[in-house]
Amino acid sequence: FNFRGVGGSAGTHDNGVGERDDFTAGLDFMHTRYPDAPLWAAGMSFGSWIALNVGAADERVSALLGIAIPASRDFSAVAGSTKPKFFIHGERDELCPLQEVRTFYAGAAEPKELVVIDAAGHLFDGKVGEVADAIEDLLIDWGIE
Repeated sequence: FNFRGVGGSAGTHDNGVGERDDFTAGLDFMHTRYPDAPLWAAGMSFGSWIALNVGAADERVSALLGIAIPASRDFSAVAGSTKPKFFIHGERDELCPLQEVRTFYAGAAEPKELVVIDAAGHLFDGKVGEVADAIEDLLIDWGIE
């Protein structure tokens, strides 16, 4: 889905406050529609900041997946979470430097895994298939449903 004010969504960008409400509404919708299905919180870039922070606090969420995380933002709830955490990052991410992600990752609680996509920038141009493969491998390796 798109957050408020993005694409065809109504509203205006709210610097993360309203977007957390948007993500929570998405979780509520999925839980209502599929009450027995496991829920994961996942997002890319700004969306990962929202999804992982909401997911870390929501008891219904069983796993967290962040792609191109902006580690300079507040991810303290995510770092302290004992839920499985998966991060995929581009080696050459020009917006979210890999070194910041490595520093964040080093301080994050287990269980966790970081996959770095060689020569990939922030949008993973030409590397999207590798991101999909990494997600599939992580979920299989960890036995996440």
